[in-house]
Amino acid sequence: MTRTITSIALAALFAAFALPITIVGGADLPDGVRVGDLAPEFRLKNVDGSIVALSQTFANQKGAIVVFTCNHCPYSVKYEDRIIELHDTFGPQGYPVVAINPNDPIVQPEDSFEGMVERAKEKGFKFPYVFDESQKTALSYGARRTPHVFVLSKQKKGFVVEYIGAIDDNPNDQAAVSATYVANAVRALIAGQKVEPTFTKAIGCTIKWKKS
Repeated sequence: MTRTITSIALAALFAAFALPITIVGGADLPDGVRVGDLAPEFRLKNVDGSIVALSQTFANQKGAIVVFTCNHCPYSVKYEDRIIELHDTFGPQGYPVVAINPNDPIVQPEDSFEGMVERAKEKGFKFPYVFDESQKTALSYGARRTPHVFVLSKQKKGFVVEYIGAIDDNPNDQAAVSATYVANAVRALIAGQKVEPTFTKAIGCTIKWKKS
């Protein structure tokens, strides 16, 4: 009897390992980039129908503020005006914003490409708002939430990751913000100083990954 139970248990264990693994949660996701790494290239469709490519679109910039965000997430909505401010402030200084929607619209219909087009018009986005339809860009960067920010600087070897994390320390009340992480990081880069901190925890909604 014991041998029979053991055999059944082993068979079940081997069967479990034979099943295909689907990425549906944070524990299954690759780590992505770290500060100091080269930023992964991307070519993604913008709301105006054009293609935005990191190495080409931002070739004449000093860097870029890459923000993984979306339409529906309450945290993304709370940060929209601050994202616009970041672009208005630092875009002219060589660090424009590019917003990337990584969510699967089947899981969250509000984050469809059509919804992105409408949202960009409503808010008057002056920066690219692109669709990571395959979710490969979010996976390669290691984005986990919306919003999740990666500040890049352009160097001879390519775009380098200088900061990863939250926009600031208070998503709920902009007037109560005491640490403007992204703005501080970009100001340090412009001044030729060390970015500090280089990493904070992104606070927001989990990215809505494809089910299969």
